[in-house]
Amino acid sequence: MRPLRYSINVTLDGCCHHEAGLPPDEESMHYWTAQLERADALLFGRVTYEMMESAWRKPATGTWPSWVESWQIPFAEAIDRAKKYVVSSTLSGVDWNAELVQGNLGQVVHQLKQEPGEGLWVGGVTLPLALADLGLIDEYEFLVQPVLAGHGPTLLAGLHERIKLDLVQRHEFRSGAIALRYRPRHATPRS
Repeated sequence: MRPLRYSINVTLDGCCHHEAGLPPDEESMHYWTAQLERADALLFGRVTYEMMESAWRKPATGTWPSWVESWQIPFAEAIDRAKKYVVSSTLSGVDWNAELVQGNLGQVVHQLKQEPGEGLWVGGVTLPLALADLGLIDEYEFLVQPVLAGHGPTLLAGLHERIKLDLVQRHEFRSGAIALRYRPRHATPRS
């Protein structure tokens, strides 16, 4: 069974808005590229899918726009070529190497996890909350930014039950950010 990993940038006060933390730098982009490459497929909700597609889909010209720095290209190429599953009840179709996922979320994700491979990766805010409530997340990875945002969506706000976690890995960045990887103590999916 391939694990489902939830990864996100978060400020010290729990804000997980994509612009609330430090701007990406070469070290953090290298780190996130390595994490994406550990996944067989990405799992996104509609909002995250549309945001990532607008930023990281390679243009039809085959050339990255001038705003993409050379150190961002490995990340851009990794996310662009990755298989994606998009959970949405409002989209009628997706492309960008993506497949639309509809129906019972728990059953669909459980089936995806049963497929052979190294793992699934989920990002965003709303979808990971639903997956956490279903007990389907096998690893939580937070890149904690040394910033107090004071606003914005907070990490897993509205979680129905407390989830106890064990720290399994820690990585410090020159920026002062720290990547923390945790596993739930009892990683058995709830139906």
